[in-house]
Amino acid sequence: MKKIFSWYFRANLAYRILGALVIGSIAGILVPKGITLFGDTTLLNVISPFGDLFIRLLKMIIVPIIVASLIMGTSSVEPSKLGRVGRKAVFFYFMTTLLAIIIGLACAFVFKPGSGLVLSDSSAAVSKAAQAPSLSQIFLNMVPTNPISSMANTEVLPMICFCIFFGIGLAFCKESSNERIKNSAKIVFGFFEGVSEIMFKVVRWIMEYAPIGVFALMFTVFNKSGAGAFSSLANVTISLYIGLALQVFLVYCGICLLIKLSPLDFLKKVKDPMLTAFVTRSSNATLPISMDTAEHKMGVPKGVYSFVLPVGATVNMNGTTIYLGICSLFIANACGIDLSAGHYLTIIITSILAAVGTAGVPGAGALMLLLVLEALGIEVNGNVAIAYGMILGIDAILDMGRTSMNVVGDVIASIWVAKTEGELDESKWKHV
Repeated sequence: MKKIFSWYFRANLAYRILGALVIGSIAGILVPKGITLFGDTTLLNVISPFGDLFIRLLKMIIVPIIVASLIMGTSSVEPSKLGRVGRKAVFFYFMTTLLAIIIGLACAFVFKPGSGLVLSDSSAAVSKAAQAPSLSQIFLNMVPTNPISSMANTEVLPMICFCIFFGIGLAFCKESSNERIKNSAKIVFGFFEGVSEIMFKVVRWIMEYAPIGVFALMFTVFNKSGAGAFSSLANVTISLYIGLALQVFLVYCGICLLIKLSPLDFLKKVKDPMLTAFVTRSSNATLPISMDTAEHKMGVPKGVYSFVLPVGATVNMNGTTIYLGICSLFIANACGIDLSAGHYLTIIITSILAAVGTAGVPGAGALMLLLVLEALGIEVNGNVAIAYGMILGIDAILDMGRTSMNVVGDVIASIWVAKTEGELDESKWKHV
């Protein structure tokens, strides 16, 4: 049996998922609607539970992933390093992430991904086209009265808020002069590090099932909607890459102009880490290339890039936030869910906070999309699960672009901090 399936596990996962997307889509179009196998049982009724199982597996791990990743991400920043350089880096990451989600939502408004796809026939999730709370209530609801209850009920914003507070407290305890507190904090940190590693091992197992789940989800959507769904997926991809390009040319090149460095020179220098991230789909795997480029091509001193780049790989996810904005609206449009101003504010807040806990590994953004949907009060079942499966089917293509953008954002942050600190070796640069 192992030999029979060895070809499956040896093949590249991204290719398997993409292949499942194509095969499931074609099969869904070619197989007549309502074809029965026996009695009243249709082929669609047999295949669709395999897709539902995949969604349930992902939902199973979302809480432990968020908790472990956020606590690890925030507690990994040493308070002793949070001096002027740390404050500048965090401010820079916050502002560029805010601009990224605004650009993502703007692209979604202009291109309207998912608007031509009709999945709103009978989804129970559509009825949850959420009664948006008021602005003040959104901010109040971010602070949990019972964090355990928030985790049990997958209340995302309160859960994120608690984990960030917990992580920062843990970071300070790790640096305590009291040996008892310091040792206790290290034990707690080690526990969450272990939980994080275990959960990502489980994620890898679940992703081995992903091609089967994606096939079932794609078969379901195309058997219901026909070939018209292809244009919606193309629209999502185009919208995302236009959003990423706007982030580069408007935000990053604008920052270069602001600090009087040549944007064209920056684009030439950042090419290596950008392409490495595009291919590997991992911010962490690209760190050595980013550090080498920052030091030898951009003149960023080690004291700056050795702090800014690793922190950026953990908390700076500009490309991911653009992705979250566009894909959230794709799912809402496809499922006929009307979003209010309160919902858009929730997308912005959740995306910025989720960026702190997005692991710098391939495919982590797709898990964060589940988090955003939960924050909006949209249950990932029925047609919402189908729309999410469509995104997951092309996630490798989307992930290459958003990871590349995340890394470029980290690099420009190190340049900006070094420049404003007067430590940038400007002999390596052309000026405007």
